[in-house]
Amino acid sequence: MTNHNSIILIGAGEMGGVFARGFLRAGYTVHPVTRAISIDETASSIPDPELVLVAVAENDLHPVLETIPPQWRDRLVLLQNELLPRDWEQHRLQNPTVISVWFEKKRGMDFKVIIPSPVFGPHAERVFNALGELDIPVNVLSSQPELLQELVLKNVYILTTNIAGLVTGGTVGELWENHQPFTRIIANEVIDLQEWLTGETLDREALISGMVEAFEGDLNHNCMGRSAPARLDRALQIAAEADIELPEMRKIKESA
Repeated sequence: MTNHNSIILIGAGEMGGVFARGFLRAGYTVHPVTRAISIDETASSIPDPELVLVAVAENDLHPVLETIPPQWRDRLVLLQNELLPRDWEQHRLQNPTVISVWFEKKRGMDFKVIIPSPVFGPHAERVFNALGELDIPVNVLSSQPELLQELVLKNVYILTTNIAGLVTGGTVGELWENHQPFTRIIANEVIDLQEWLTGETLDREALISGMVEAFEGDLNHNCMGRSAPARLDRALQIAAEADIELPEMRKIKESA
């Protein structure tokens, strides 16, 4: 049985709902898979979908990737904060489509675009077209190195604003205007971690410039979400594993 017009959506939360709207408008049939629905049973009834979008919460990503049925493994589209190639490679996934999402969606509010969202992989054009139905700008990348740079950039933005925000509070515009030296220190500590996680030497100034461009896309974006303390703890755990000193982050943790 072929289902070439079908989209599987694993995780039907706020972000998944935006993608579902886009794919529906683009003429696809969307089949949501929630916690109450069996992935294996869905794969048996829809073995050959156009793509499988994984839009679960951060803590659920790895358990879900571990259970992806064989017939879906080459159909995956991934979107997640703090995502890097090591996250899919440990599940022996060779070439997923990956989008670095630069729009936010909160309960009771429509999505808000910060900057265009880059995407790379076999299903990039389908994602581009679906989000285009909602006027969400997407950049289709041409190489894995470009994707890596974009994923690291998103990580630098999220971790820097969240962790620095534990000290400063406020918005990203205020963070950069009033605390630029401190923000640069945190960003460089974040990049130290990203270099270890990726095994690459990264262009620090390009990453910080990209972070500032994202700041300018929404100067009123709050620095600190609910997950900020957990992000700091996770960063320090990775640093301990990698034997990397993060003195400014350590100071923030000790003063909390």
